[in-house]
Amino acid sequence: MLAPVHDPGILIIDFGSQYTKLIARRVREAHVYCEIHPPNRSIDWIRAWAPVGIILSGGPNSVYGENVPTADPALLELGVPVLGVCYGMQLLAQLSGGTVVRAARREYGRAVVTVDGGALFEGFEAGEETPVWMSHGDHVDVAPPGYRIVARSANTPVAAIEHESRALYGVQFHPEVAHTVRGGDILSNFVFGICHAHPDWTPGHFVDREVERIRETVGPDVRVICGLSGGVDSSVAAALVHRAVGDRLTCIFVDHGLLRLHEREQVEQTFRRHLGIDLRVVDATREFLSALAGVTDPEAKRKRIGHTFIDVFEAEARAVGNDVRFLVQGTLYPDVIESLSPTGGPSVTIKSHHNVGGLPERLPFKLIEPLRELFKDEVRQVGRELGLPEEMVGRHPFPGPGLAIRILGEVTPDALDTLRRADAIYTDEIRSAGLYDDIWQAFAVLLPIRSVGVQGDERSYDQVIALRAVTSRDGMTADWYPFPPDVLAHISNRIANEVDGVNRVVYDVSSKPPATIEWE
Repeated sequence: MLAPVHDPGILIIDFGSQYTKLIARRVREAHVYCEIHPPNRSIDWIRAWAPVGIILSGGPNSVYGENVPTADPALLELGVPVLGVCYGMQLLAQLSGGTVVRAARREYGRAVVTVDGGALFEGFEAGEETPVWMSHGDHVDVAPPGYRIVARSANTPVAAIEHESRALYGVQFHPEVAHTVRGGDILSNFVFGICHAHPDWTPGHFVDREVERIRETVGPDVRVICGLSGGVDSSVAAALVHRAVGDRLTCIFVDHGLLRLHEREQVEQTFRRHLGIDLRVVDATREFLSALAGVTDPEAKRKRIGHTFIDVFEAEARAVGNDVRFLVQGTLYPDVIESLSPTGGPSVTIKSHHNVGGLPERLPFKLIEPLRELFKDEVRQVGRELGLPEEMVGRHPFPGPGLAIRILGEVTPDALDTLRRADAIYTDEIRSAGLYDDIWQAFAVLLPIRSVGVQGDERSYDQVIALRAVTSRDGMTADWYPFPPDVLAHISNRIANEVDGVNRVVYDVSSKPPATIEWE
């Protein structure tokens, strides 16, 4: 794999908080590079990573519990500024000789802290009261030796601490969440005022750096191939590599028969006519539908699609030529994060990510993942920087397994046709209502049930379509989109009247968590 080369930035050590990814988003939004890593990274590894600052995240455990994630005390001796958040502050206090105890009253939700000075609160008035978001059952009983208390609340006397002579800080609340009104100021004080980070993590800077790195790695005389899906991720990855190696890039688009309406035609038009990229299209519908026949389990679907894709892709890649040495994938940072746990090992599998660890060893290519460091919104920004058309860059995410995981049950030609038409109507109406760009992702799902209806004065017993639309920043968490009722009514009416075999439409109002965005 083409090794990432990161800018000097902030290292975030993840102790399992639901908000860890939000810390990363806040730092990236300040145009400072950061990465999330588990707490089992060694001191030598951290020293080699060379962070300008370290943030210890929150977490669900008690620092005094057994077999809980912790940190090497040497972390505090590196001379690198450290900020502990919630569990991270408690761990910082414990490593510094302080005591953490069970709170008499747990504190979840909004609270008000009183600020008593300190570098983290630069720009705050002495004695200022500011709303914050708490989420803890333990607290620091007494500030450890060498530290002073710089914020307090009615329920948490030690709400923030600061070392008297070293750049070590802790806050019991969560500055990364929107409910902490001046959380952005606190993080900015740490990232810029204390760590002296440079705000140079921009799309233009990323493109220049990646193009140079790809050229240097690939060299002048070999070819590169890209498995193009037509989605935002693979499209931006292909455009970035094309800028680096030009006509030595060949994109292979495997039509697995699980695409949205007219998707293959749109991909061909964009990449061949607009971008001038060598594109080879393979129609493998028959192979994929044969592999999916009789399969209803979602993980089995993903695996069969993955295996079939590799077989088809490998055959086409061999036809490109013997000088192919590299393969491009559109893996994103959330894919990487969700494949690790706070203890450093593999996380519990919620569902397989088709871009992470999915390639068999027999493929004789080195892997290029130029977007591996990026969140989804950053990928879109890079796409615009590369000049990709907005209709491509702004597209809603589409899963690698396609419509197969939006058909709950066996994937058949009839089921695909029904879902494809319903999904096209849904997307068309969202665009017509001017809502497409307000929504992170919207799609239709064909449910494995039938319901009684009345159509044309006759009883019907037909299929059910579920509609899903969510808002999100990066897909890590999501909330359902509150459609105007008249828009939903019009979409439902069109689907029931225009898609044969459908007599009922329902709307999914689940958030992530507890649900995932996709149904399978």
